[in-house]
Amino acid sequence: MNKHITFFVFIFCLMFSVPCHVNGQERIKYTLQDIIARAKSVSPAALRAETQRQNSYWQYRFYKSNYNPQLRLNGELPSYTQEVKAVEQNDGSYLNVPLKQSLVDVGLGLQQEIALTGGSISVNTSASRFDNYLTDSPEGQTQWRGVPVNIQLYQPIFAFNQLKWDKKIEPLRYEESKKSYVEEMEQISQRATQLFFNYLVAQVGYDIAMQNKTNTEAIYKIEKGRYNIGTTTEDQLLQVELQVLQADQDLTSAQLSLESSALALRSYIGLNENTQFDLVLPDEIPDFVVDVDKAISLAFENSSDAVNFKIQRLEADAEVARAKGQRFNLDLNARYGYNNAAMSWGGIYENPDQQAVVSLGVSVPVLDWGRNKARMGRAKANKELVNYTIDQEVINFEQEVFTRVKNFQQLRSRIMISEKADEVAAKRYEISRQRYLSGKVDITNLNIAQQEKDSNRRSYIQSLQEYWQAYYELRQLTLYDFQNEKLLYNQEIELKAD
Repeated sequence: MNKHITFFVFIFCLMFSVPCHVNGQERIKYTLQDIIARAKSVSPAALRAETQRQNSYWQYRFYKSNYNPQLRLNGELPSYTQEVKAVEQNDGSYLNVPLKQSLVDVGLGLQQEIALTGGSISVNTSASRFDNYLTDSPEGQTQWRGVPVNIQLYQPIFAFNQLKWDKKIEPLRYEESKKSYVEEMEQISQRATQLFFNYLVAQVGYDIAMQNKTNTEAIYKIEKGRYNIGTTTEDQLLQVELQVLQADQDLTSAQLSLESSALALRSYIGLNENTQFDLVLPDEIPDFVVDVDKAISLAFENSSDAVNFKIQRLEADAEVARAKGQRFNLDLNARYGYNNAAMSWGGIYENPDQQAVVSLGVSVPVLDWGRNKARMGRAKANKELVNYTIDQEVINFEQEVFTRVKNFQQLRSRIMISEKADEVAAKRYEISRQRYLSGKVDITNLNIAQQEKDSNRRSYIQSLQEYWQAYYELRQLTLYDFQNEKLLYNQEIELKAD
């Protein structure tokens, strides 16, 4: 009866094209590159890197705006006063005077910073209206005053020029941020690779545990049969029974490890918990050679650390220049144009008077008890410290690249050895198992062969993990794709995008 029901259900599925999955939802296969691509697009680390990239972009745009002219409108629209105010008289007494007045003051100015000298120049116009509501004279009730046009110049002399140093440092800082973004993408690749292989290692561990459980149960039946006919001892039977119990415990532990690694991978790449997936082992190793000298050269050309070294040196030079600029203050203020007062708004622009103002402000410490000398000494000492520190960091950076390249070269050889060892250990275990079944070897030798098989299988997967993580670490250090022989960061393309 059950056979007939199963047959009709099968025919029904075929007729109506209803997919019947024994295990439920169809499983999706992901390669390492698929996992990395998802991590770079939807992982929290990728979103954070993109947000930081946008922040750096707008910071750079803000810096650039400092060198563009600024059109500003300012004033009071309006100001109204009604009060009694004490006004001092010539004899020193005070007279309480009632006030009821309003003031409207509007100014428009176009200002341009001068990056070369650190000063600023502006062209301005303004007008103001004053109304006194308590005056008895109709003509004096409203008064106008204004500046049809004037040109103002503010120029600090011998002072620290922030615009000049920003022009040297900020483009480098922006370049550093763009390179840091590419490096963070490679860090995401490393993390995705780690989680990818963590799952594979857990999967292999689970498969091994499942197979070992099946094998030990089969061996236990064999040993039990042998014990019943007197061809084996009780202690060997108990040893196999313990192995069965250990296999159950190992399977439970392997299942927990598999679920944990799957959850970590799902969370990082944004996979739904109901999505079933299988990972494809990347056992085909790309055929390319990494030259040590080329890798070091690329690292110093493309790494954000190399750009940061330049920034630190420039910032130290800027602090020395700032200390020099604080020795004394000498500021030039000049204003030339026209101004006028009239009883109407139009009268301001009729025959205005010439306006010319020039002032030179000076602030020089006569006796500072060595304050300026200490300031300069501190700035110069800090510059030397920065230079020495960066020189050491350059050496360390070069050594790091050298070590990573050598390690990468060794990992490639290790994969070949691990793969061969995996094949040999698996073959040895199968031979030992067959010999055990035929009674030519004891259970101890079979256990040793099984342990070697399991260990070499895990070692092979871990060697693949170390290789691919080292590969992306090398890409992060150099911003270069050695497999396809191309730069990961192209400055010309980035500048056009800006």
